[in-house]
Amino acid sequence: MINYQQFTLENGLKVLVHEDPSSEMAVFNLLYKVGSRNEVLGKTGLAHYFEHLMFGGSRHVANFDSELERVGGECNAFTNTDITNYYISLPAINIETAFWLESDRMMHLSLYEKTIEAQRSVVIEEFKQRYLNQPYGDAMHHVRNLAYQLHPYRWPTIGEKIEDIERFEKKDLEDFFSKYYSPDNAILAIAGNIKPSRAFQLAQKWFGAIPPSPVKHDAPPAEPVQRAKRTKTVFAEVPTDALYKVYHIPGRLEEDYIPCDLITDIIGFGRSSLLEQKLVKNSSLFASISAYVLGNEDPGLMVITGKMEKGVDAERAEEALDRVLDEFKSTAIDDKTLEKIKNQSEAIKTYESVKLLNRAMKLAYYSHLGSPDLYEKEFQIKLKTTSEQILRAAKKYMTEENASVVYYKREQKATLASQEV
Repeated sequence: MINYQQFTLENGLKVLVHEDPSSEMAVFNLLYKVGSRNEVLGKTGLAHYFEHLMFGGSRHVANFDSELERVGGECNAFTNTDITNYYISLPAINIETAFWLESDRMMHLSLYEKTIEAQRSVVIEEFKQRYLNQPYGDAMHHVRNLAYQLHPYRWPTIGEKIEDIERFEKKDLEDFFSKYYSPDNAILAIAGNIKPSRAFQLAQKWFGAIPPSPVKHDAPPAEPVQRAKRTKTVFAEVPTDALYKVYHIPGRLEEDYIPCDLITDIIGFGRSSLLEQKLVKNSSLFASISAYVLGNEDPGLMVITGKMEKGVDAERAEEALDRVLDEFKSTAIDDKTLEKIKNQSEAIKTYESVKLLNRAMKLAYYSHLGSPDLYEKEFQIKLKTTSEQILRAAKKYMTEENASVVYYKREQKATLASQEV
């Protein structure tokens, strides 16, 4: 349990404070409720691109990083499908600098052409280096596009294609800023050696005058239920074949999400996991394999992915994978296995809680989901989940009609081709 106090400014900014007098540091975590799920086709990658723009300066701050370094601080940010998160770590005695910097760019971000073009180049280069020029780098582009037909989860956070980033105009950026970068669409979590009363006073001082956004936020289109298996074959110059098999699962707050999360822990977490033992250590088909859930706010995906041994076809590997999964779904989970997985979850939770930054991020994220208390509630539900609930979820969601599969095939030539079914 993370202790905290909270209140909301008149403009809608929610503020959470976790006091930890044992530390001389503080973390200032500002979460905006915007990610790639808020984008539309043709303007994908905008949320991530905007994260870069937020470091381009504001009316009273020419260089964000330089001002922060002067007071011994450091910062970073990330964007995913559901949120954009900015965080600052600095000595608690200098916490007001973080309030000044973040409030100035929330209210007075500088969207100069020079900054826009400089960050456009940076994002395009990132797209090329991480997704186009890396072996298997574009695999999740194919997976998402295959698994989703309507929902914006059909493209990764970086964007669907470079052309979208190239076409962003200044008005697109101004509209995005006014719609999503406002106090009523943000959650501020502060952790460290600071009194809640002091944090609330600073929040009112620096953010209180910023008006809320007048723009309404529309929900993304709901994804229709998948009724038949989908497959796609991709050819590329990669060392070996790879397999990506995904299943649609409920969103983060839905009842079956935690059982699905535990499924992937059992079959794909660590060297002793089911898939590792059956398909890597005791088979000549897979060189590596893993399983995980994406943990999205809206209905997401359970992902099983593996690299084949040289000369092994991805289709043949899938047949072996399916046999193991069928056996898993028809066999009771022993108490020892379930206890081990839950102990691992508890150890991870304890480890994460050591860092101030993690505590601040958890408060902000679960507040975004509905309440900071959901963090502990979710963990307690996981501890109480039974093997029967896990197997019931496996039988419900791990079906062929609910599956989308990308066969990422090795090809000697430099040409890239795709075939969909």
